[in-house]
Amino acid sequence: MVSEGAREERLDLFLHSCSAGLSRSRIQSLIRGGDVKVNSQPSKPSHKVKPGDEVLLVIPPAAAQVLEPEVVEFQVVYEDPSIIVLNKPPGLVVHPAPGHATGTLVQGLLYHCGDLSGIGGVLRPGIVHRLDKDTSGLMVVAKDDQAHLSLSDQFKSGAVEKKYIALVHGMVKGTKGRVDLPIGRHPKKRKEMSIAATGGRRALTLWRKIEDLESGFSLLSVVIKTGRTHQIRVHLSHIGHPVVGDPVYGYGRRWWKGHPLVTKGGPLPVKRQMLHAKKLGFMHPKQGRYLEFETTIPDDMQFALRALKGLN
Repeated sequence: MVSEGAREERLDLFLHSCSAGLSRSRIQSLIRGGDVKVNSQPSKPSHKVKPGDEVLLVIPPAAAQVLEPEVVEFQVVYEDPSIIVLNKPPGLVVHPAPGHATGTLVQGLLYHCGDLSGIGGVLRPGIVHRLDKDTSGLMVVAKDDQAHLSLSDQFKSGAVEKKYIALVHGMVKGTKGRVDLPIGRHPKKRKEMSIAATGGRRALTLWRKIEDLESGFSLLSVVIKTGRTHQIRVHLSHIGHPVVGDPVYGYGRRWWKGHPLVTKGGPLPVKRQMLHAKKLGFMHPKQGRYLEFETTIPDDMQFALRALKGLN
């Protein structure tokens, strides 16, 4: 029921403001599919709701049968009846997308669990947050809708601790810093993000230097207080220190062609962006206790670090 005194607003915006864990695009899809009724009648996303209107939202169960469970390798760090915490290997796509219809983490989770939270939608059951394909590290996945809503709210409010390790180009000046700049869709390259002068969403990234590599690189510990798409990669590139191996916001693999490590006949030290989600902390969605997990730097990042240190 739309409360008395509430202002008229679009149906999709109204539901987005009071339905934790559902994106606006997901809500619009549900409205168009007939899963939302206003005063017992189907409606449109643009319909203006008024005080006293009765709005009914029905979230259909995840159609897991649309996705075939598959054996997909990932490390389970922690699991209970409500959640799974896993260490995602680099190269693994989180959910089906154009060009990646099979072999994703979601299909591996369906094989592992048999069922997942339906709130994420048909193609993203259980997924509360994601890591880019070539970013490795910790993720938490919801196994039921209550856990999904709780975790989504924690991510939305900034209550989740997220710490990354990033190998970046250049020797970063200073020992720590912050980047507080809004991020939005690139005005011309719609698959990319950029610093947005207008229309972007606030993004806050804190970094601390772990080590300088005299060969011209730095190892950083990075904490993000918001969760914008490609946030770390965009922010570090903006300050002139893109993540090593980042093909979109950095120099990619071609940059290494003239590097001493390659010209001397050595193997290419970097085959993906050197970014790892090392630490993840949050309140258990049902038990009310704080959980914190940490992983070691993966083998390929350790190999890159050893190779670059060997040039010092």
